[in-house]
Amino acid sequence: MPVFIRMKNLCFWTDSIKNTTFAPELINIKIQMDLQEQLEYQGNWLFKYRGILPVIILIAGIIVLIYSELNPVKFFKDIASFMDYYTIACIFICLTGLAIRVYTVGYTPDNTSGRNTSEQIAETLNRTGIYAIVRHPLYVGNFLMWLGIALAVQNFWFVFVFALVYWIYYERIMYAEEQFLRRKFGQAYLEWAERTPAFIPNFKLFVKPATPFRWKKVLKQEKNGLLALFVIFSLFDFIGEFVRKKYDFNFALYIICFITIILYCVLRYLKKNTQLLNDTKLV
Repeated sequence: MPVFIRMKNLCFWTDSIKNTTFAPELINIKIQMDLQEQLEYQGNWLFKYRGILPVIILIAGIIVLIYSELNPVKFFKDIASFMDYYTIACIFICLTGLAIRVYTVGYTPDNTSGRNTSEQIAETLNRTGIYAIVRHPLYVGNFLMWLGIALAVQNFWFVFVFALVYWIYYERIMYAEEQFLRRKFGQAYLEWAERTPAFIPNFKLFVKPATPFRWKKVLKQEKNGLLALFVIFSLFDFIGEFVRKKYDFNFALYIICFITIILYCVLRYLKKNTQLLNDTKLV
């Protein structure tokens, strides 16, 4: 609902109760409910178009990378001879995020965690495995994957802005998801949410997963992330060397990228043309 219509309704509603005894309390409740509805609406909208954020981050990252290569800060000048190790560290952070996603997707039933964008889906409430220690493990994994890429841009202000935008963006998506789960699962969700942190894992709460690990599901859903990771790092390396005009390319990185491209094509073919990656549905 447009904001001006909401404000008009709020003013009309406020005028109708302004002379009552509990007017201030009722107005506060109305404002709070209106803000909650707005946050949920924004979250559902961002959920449908959450694939846009990575594109924006990537384009901004390339622009900042070019600037950073032309105007390197003192820290990166001092570690210039160790940049290969810095790149490896960034890739390791990304792979840690991907590993979290692999673990999450592999141990969850169908129609719960995934890459759907059309609407919220949850046939069951995940409360075991990684969902016993954190409520939004996929977004933790996404954050680490993009944090490694942001660090590779070699500009700490860009990393700060990325973290801020990610927080604002996904905070609303997480709020909308949790409202959906609360309405669908009621008390079971409330009890789980009360003891489980939203974003920072509490490993003491770990409970063995209720379902077996499913590699076929992982291969179908997470091949995109592995491909994107090495394509982006290869692109960053090529741009950096081209801007500096040194042309000391990281061919080991390019070889890994080439292998991931082949792997992606094979898995995509198997998914579309065979039954090899089909799995029994677990609920």
